[in-house]
Amino acid sequence: MFTHPPSTGTPPRRRTRGAAALVTLGALFASSLTLATAPTAVAAETLLSQGRTATASSSEGEAYSASAAFDGNLTGTRWASQWRDAEWIQVDLGASRNLSRVVLTWEGAFGKNYEIQVSDDGTNWRTARSVTGSDGGTDEIALSGSGRYVRMNGLVRSGGYGYSLWEFQVYGTTSVEPPAQGAVRVAGSQGNWQLTVGGQPYTVKGLTWGPSVADAPKYMPDVKSMGVNTIRTWGTDGSTKPLLDTAAANGIKIVNGFWLQPGGGPGSGGCVNYVTDAAYKSTMLTEFAKWVDTYKSHPATLMWNVGNESVLGLQNCYGGTELEAQRNAYTTFVNDVAKKIHSIDPDHPVTSTDAWTGAWPYYKRNAPDLDLYSMNAYGDICGVKQDWVDGGYTKPYIITETGPAGEWEVPNDANGIPDQKTDVQTAEGYTTAWNCITGHQGVALGATMFHYGLEHDFGGIWFNLLPDGLKRLSYYAVKKAYTGSTAGDNTPPVISNMVVDRASSAPAGGEFTVRADISDPQNDPLTYKVFLSGNYANGDKRLVEAQWRATGNGTFAVTAPEKLGVWKVYIQAEDGRGNAGIETRSVKVVAPPVSGTNIALNKPATASSSQASYGDCPCPAGNATDGNTGTRWASDWSDPQWISVDLGASRAVRTLQLVWDPAYARSYEVQLSDDGTNWRTVHTTTTGNGDIDTINLSANARHVRLNLTARGTAWGYSLHEIGVYS
Repeated sequence: MFTHPPSTGTPPRRRTRGAAALVTLGALFASSLTLATAPTAVAAETLLSQGRTATASSSEGEAYSASAAFDGNLTGTRWASQWRDAEWIQVDLGASRNLSRVVLTWEGAFGKNYEIQVSDDGTNWRTARSVTGSDGGTDEIALSGSGRYVRMNGLVRSGGYGYSLWEFQVYGTTSVEPPAQGAVRVAGSQGNWQLTVGGQPYTVKGLTWGPSVADAPKYMPDVKSMGVNTIRTWGTDGSTKPLLDTAAANGIKIVNGFWLQPGGGPGSGGCVNYVTDAAYKSTMLTEFAKWVDTYKSHPATLMWNVGNESVLGLQNCYGGTELEAQRNAYTTFVNDVAKKIHSIDPDHPVTSTDAWTGAWPYYKRNAPDLDLYSMNAYGDICGVKQDWVDGGYTKPYIITETGPAGEWEVPNDANGIPDQKTDVQTAEGYTTAWNCITGHQGVALGATMFHYGLEHDFGGIWFNLLPDGLKRLSYYAVKKAYTGSTAGDNTPPVISNMVVDRASSAPAGGEFTVRADISDPQNDPLTYKVFLSGNYANGDKRLVEAQWRATGNGTFAVTAPEKLGVWKVYIQAEDGRGNAGIETRSVKVVAPPVSGTNIALNKPATASSSQASYGDCPCPAGNATDGNTGTRWASDWSDPQWISVDLGASRAVRTLQLVWDPAYARSYEVQLSDDGTNWRTVHTTTTGNGDIDTINLSANARHVRLNLTARGTAWGYSLHEIGVYS
């Protein structure tokens, strides 16, 4: 590739239009944007962009192509775009470079508002600086960080023409500082430890990794742009190498995890008997040793992490004295693994993660060969320091998961479900966590915060920094913690004061109102979406876009689901810049009110069959007329079945409301009788879909029966309530 010589002159001076213009430009640039007439050059700074390959969104013609802005001619040639606001010009520096500044020499048609963006692949861009209120002339803008591609992304023109640049100059150094290499050590002494890499201090500034290994090249540059130097995984095997390779290419280290049962803390894993199951332990030891030997020399390897929350998780398998024996046996096995790893790889530390500091006494007693401890802690992260002090521990630690208070740590709301923090509070949770970690100097050696994940579901909204690829306030909170600044970044919309009208009584299939105060720091135009999650109602953690309509001023009319129970409703505001604000509250969906009196309430009911003992049963027929949607009648798992209500006397029947359990009827008949023997059919359906059925009738009868002929599921038939209204 042809290489141009470095610039030899002084940096171009700012061209002004008088003192007033100079003051105006300085006042209107975005915060932390540096403007100077003669900035101090950094060591070995050079002009990187001249003669490099350039492209643009458009040009006015061949004479005004993108390359004209990179040819070194400050007054003779220029790039000019079409006459639109959304235009850009970019340069490929040929390789990733350390960047120090850009100099834009505008022709008369200049950009009033624009962004300087950087990319490692020419596809995924991060905003390095935002400019508002430029008055043209020469704009000189300080940068930091690295990248291969640099772009001027035009937002608002100064007039009716397009954008026109005499020259677009990018300055920096010709090589990116190589990542730290060499043996990793836990150095120092009691209370004054430091992690070192190749003898140099290393603080873990990390994230847990969520995307697929195949997507690592797409997302790793973004991770790096956040100031992250470490990512954590939970498993290491033959599929790990591409992730390690991509991390190394971006100067990022990896905490390589090894999974042991029952991993994941309460409610997950699978049970192993660590006292007696020698075969399992032998298999795991052999497996782990193989991958340590495979990856011990990989430049991305930082340390090895054996197990995840298993000391806590063993309580799901054992109790009493047996639980104590298992926890001691498990941590003894962790020590066996640590010794084995050290025998293969003496150059990388070994740790083990658990979910509460109550696990540390077991490690202290049984795992002396661990180099350091690890802990997953969320809402109680700031208590870890005191627990370490009180426990008299003699090893440092890292935090391997942290963030805002989890679902298991917050109080319940008025609908009896965990009260999720706001977007602002969630971001503050990351800031607080990092401050508490760095506040334990000489002992806490850093963190891999949770979670660089993309899932746009119930858990993703709680913890992911960029669900569906949209960056949240939390993303920028972590970036600020690790880099010290987010100045120049376009940040997400902010949602506050979210309120759900009829939050405890939204009628199934009817509308309820959601409102919030929504603003954007950069006044970007916003688009909205409203989602529902049935996690607490039916176990479905997905976010499904609701049927909704905007009614103005941050207010939305949302159609409630047909399924009864407590749902989560989410407002999502997007700024068109890859950012989103997301806020959520709960709403309790109830059976829609029916006019009239429920004449079936507490009346005797009979059925063809009833489940005696399955799940929450016994489930007798009378449960369907007790007025409580928390109880149910359930039949045998066969067709046909029936359930009948005796109203006690002939009554006018105007409306029938059926509140189904998930085990509903696809086909059924509504039948009436005066004597309980001779029945007449007044309504038939073969397309039942469960949830709530409201049937209008006009008849008189003493007995009302559902003749159920085809189930909607493999189970039987199950009704929470039969309401008969006169």
